[in-house]
Amino acid sequence: MLAETSLSIWGWGSLGVVLFLVTFGPFAIFYFAFYILCFVGGGFVVTLLFGKSNSEKYLEQCEHSFLPCTSVGIPKCIEEMKREARPIKIDRRLTGANIIDEPLQQVIQFSLRDYVQYWYYTLSDDESFLLEIRQALQYALVQFSARSKETDWQPYFTTRLVDDFGTHLRVFRKAQQRIAEKGDQMKDQAEDLVDTFFEVEVEMEKEVCRDLVCTSPKDEEGFLRDLCEVLLYILLPPGDFQNKIMRYFVREILSRGILLPLINQLSDPDYINQYVIWMIRDSNCNYEAFMNIIKLSDNIGELEAVKDKASEELQYLRSLDTAGDDINTIKNQINSLLYVIKVCDSRIQRLQSGKEIDTVKLAANFGKLCTVPLDHILVDNVALQFFMDYMQQTGGQAHLFFWMTVEGYRVTAQQQLEVLQSRQKDGKHQTNQTKGLLRAAAFGVYEQYLSEKASPRVNIDDNLVAKLAETLNHEDPTPEIFDDIQRKVYELMLRDERFYPSFKQNVLYVRMLAELDMLKDPSFRGSDDGEGESFNGSPTGSINLSLDDLSNVPSDETVQLHAYISDTVYADYDPYAVAGVCNDHGKTYALYAITVHRRNPNSEETWKTYRRYSDFHDFHMRITEQFENLANILKLPGKKTFNNMDREFLEKRKKDLNAYLQLLLNPEMMKASPALAHYVYDFLENKAYSKGKGDFARKVPPLIQKTYSDPDHCRVAAPIDDNVDDNIPLRVMLLLMDEVFDLKERNQWLRRNIKNLLQQLIRATYGDTINRKIVDHVDWMTSPEQVADAVKRFRDAFWPNGILAETVPRRDKAIRMRTRVAGKTKLLEVMPDELKHIIGAETTRKGILRVFEMFQHAQLNKRMVYVFLERFLETLFPQNKFHELFNKLHSRSKQMQRYKQRLHSTQAPSLQKR
Repeated sequence: MLAETSLSIWGWGSLGVVLFLVTFGPFAIFYFAFYILCFVGGGFVVTLLFGKSNSEKYLEQCEHSFLPCTSVGIPKCIEEMKREARPIKIDRRLTGANIIDEPLQQVIQFSLRDYVQYWYYTLSDDESFLLEIRQALQYALVQFSARSKETDWQPYFTTRLVDDFGTHLRVFRKAQQRIAEKGDQMKDQAEDLVDTFFEVEVEMEKEVCRDLVCTSPKDEEGFLRDLCEVLLYILLPPGDFQNKIMRYFVREILSRGILLPLINQLSDPDYINQYVIWMIRDSNCNYEAFMNIIKLSDNIGELEAVKDKASEELQYLRSLDTAGDDINTIKNQINSLLYVIKVCDSRIQRLQSGKEIDTVKLAANFGKLCTVPLDHILVDNVALQFFMDYMQQTGGQAHLFFWMTVEGYRVTAQQQLEVLQSRQKDGKHQTNQTKGLLRAAAFGVYEQYLSEKASPRVNIDDNLVAKLAETLNHEDPTPEIFDDIQRKVYELMLRDERFYPSFKQNVLYVRMLAELDMLKDPSFRGSDDGEGESFNGSPTGSINLSLDDLSNVPSDETVQLHAYISDTVYADYDPYAVAGVCNDHGKTYALYAITVHRRNPNSEETWKTYRRYSDFHDFHMRITEQFENLANILKLPGKKTFNNMDREFLEKRKKDLNAYLQLLLNPEMMKASPALAHYVYDFLENKAYSKGKGDFARKVPPLIQKTYSDPDHCRVAAPIDDNVDDNIPLRVMLLLMDEVFDLKERNQWLRRNIKNLLQQLIRATYGDTINRKIVDHVDWMTSPEQVADAVKRFRDAFWPNGILAETVPRRDKAIRMRTRVAGKTKLLEVMPDELKHIIGAETTRKGILRVFEMFQHAQLNKRMVYVFLERFLETLFPQNKFHELFNKLHSRSKQMQRYKQRLHSTQAPSLQKR
């Protein structure tokens, strides 16, 4: 039944469909579906419109019934948005100087145009945001300008910059020494040098290491962002700083648009080399200096670049069709180029084989050395330091120092007797005083070198010594009183196999020849007996000694010594206090009367002795050199260049010197250093004090003192005492010469001689107004004209002709290598011969090339730039604790973490023992 019903349904349905299609056609089904869809859609639209009108009516009823009133701010905000934007007025004044404000405004305009506007206008035409950024930048510059006007820039330019540069050079020198100790163990010398450099930096700085900032671009960008954000926090008003969008824009402009490109340019070795060449562009390259650079080069890239260029020039010259006189010139040029190529090939092969030759050792073993006469050695500063080192090794230093002291005594005695004669002609009588001082100086020389208690004592004919003692006791001393003994001492040094003959066979003699630049091309020859032409050296009359003046005084603990300064008196300048001091008429100084009590079980003595401040200073230098632990305990009152004869100042100095004496005479101090008693007794004896330091060292405090806490691992400024002479250029030159030429590792006599020479040079050039001139120069450097000029140079470098400068493509490696060679050649060429004569040709070359090599590493240059920047901000914002901030910013340093781990591992065993 069900089956029949379903068949009837399907049958009638099929019949209806067939009839529908026959009647309306095959497309009728689509029309039918379209009609149904329109019906449904129409119903949905009617329902939506009806529901919306009812909902609005209902919400209106609810709003009037229980909802609170709408805020008036929203309509006002909408109204403000509909209005036209009013122009924002910006005050274009920044620093108060129009010559600075104009280029600064252009820099701001160019920065916004090239870093913000080019993309901002694609989003909006509203300029209010740009004006707000500009206003924030100007406000920051105004605050920056106000801070800079309140800052004293003299310490930054004259002290901090120099100290930081010296520290950087010291770290580089120590890193080079470690690399040299590693020898063949290193794979990549440049990379290894950078790692070693930062290892030494963290050992020296203790608290900070800048390896991440200098070696990782990502960390460098993060550091600059953090730094700029801190600066914006300081310079911007709180409201603008809280605006994150504007703050981020300004931060990115400063960090990535200005600071990062500037630092990259200043750190580029090729840029530095070009700048060096430009600075000494007036100096022509010398062929000899160029060949020396090639022979000394240890960079294969430099040698290959020079060789390729020489080959290119050689090929060009051979292609020329010349005749007549030109052919001889071209032949000479071709021969020179062939020689350059040969030297480059030889040097490259030697470097690749790893068989580097020490020319000094080679000359010592196989070379034929020229002979430098002894009398020439004794008058040449460079040669004398090596002979002095050798004599100290063999125990003959007393003979050499005696000879030098007598030379100094003779020159001074002659000068003072001439002064005495001129004063007698003018009716001034000071005969007894002059002769008494000369006698005291002569007795001092006798006691120090020839008497029975002299230590060390000059071993000479006893008859001559007795004759000299007789003369000193019964006759007035003359400039020639020591001549006979001095002549014997000279003959002893010349003939005795222990001294000069053995010195010529020693490696120190070969190194002396290297410093005199005489290993390959001797400038003169002489005989052993001193015949021949003398060097043009400095007169030995200006040479003073640094011997320990030990007195034969018992150091029995039962002897009690008490001393105090009882009075301060004035005296005319005393030019005879020690042999070798030049006359300086009209100068006055203060004398301190010291009352001394010495008590022992059998007797008690009291006397007065008079000492100058320079005597105290010389004594302090002597004992701190001999007893290193005293340097951290005893503090001598500082020197004062101006108004040092003021009564109030002298009273204060007297009080400080008294405190110094009481601390020095403390029984515990004497027990800790038993040998100190000899020096103290000698200083307090009632006699003319025989100074043991050089003229410069007596008059000027030690600007770069001997360090007592491992000088190799401390900053340059750390060992310098606060109480130093305020002679700015002298301090700067001494510090730089110490670090560039490594004078601390060399003979201390030479170092003092250099100090003396620099002081005389500065006084002869500028006189007593040098500090005032330097202060004026710093003021000139920070004047509006110079600041404006710097801003203009910055603007023109980044936006030449008002257009953003394109990134300069990196120059070809061969060109950069040849620039390096040209830069080194120029530097060696401009070094004065006088400097080579003072410290030696080899030392000069090594020092200059070390400085040049330091600038050939971009990472190390960045470190120096960042140090300068950090010191600049610390000086500009002294109240904002930038030092602690930089320590935190650099705290993620890997080298710093490794250093702390090593420090902890070394301290752990000692802590466990406790």
